[in-house]
Amino acid sequence: MIRIMGLDVGDKRTGVALSDLMGWTAQGLETIERVSIKKDITRIVEITEEYKVEKIVVGLPKNMNGTVGPQGEKVMDFVERLKKRVNIEIVLWDERLTTVAAEKSLIKADVSRKKRKTVIDKVAATYILQGYLDSINK
Repeated sequence: MIRIMGLDVGDKRTGVALSDLMGWTAQGLETIERVSIKKDITRIVEITEEYKVEKIVVGLPKNMNGTVGPQGEKVMDFVERLKKRVNIEIVLWDERLTTVAAEKSLIKADVSRKKRKTVIDKVAATYILQGYLDSINK
């Protein structure tokens, strides 16, 4: 039984999700407002320690043709910096369409535009982590 963290790293915010201890379901935990890479990573480290996280799944944005663009490169840089601070396995997970899916689910749930902005990253992190969990639990 291990706890896995999902991250949706964006320019303005990072969404954080955690798995249950059985590794079946992902729940949104929080949205970190991006301040500086050092502070952002410090917060992630605090969460990994508080929840005894043993693996981190980071959404890697890819272009529809599968190539990694500028946003994907920013995420990979972020992961390299994070690896220097945590001794935990970090998995990059193809996150194509997760933010779109998260947005659609929030619209369907009739969440206001203003509220969507505050939770979209956390919901996207949940989608990323749930996709990963589903793939390893098959």
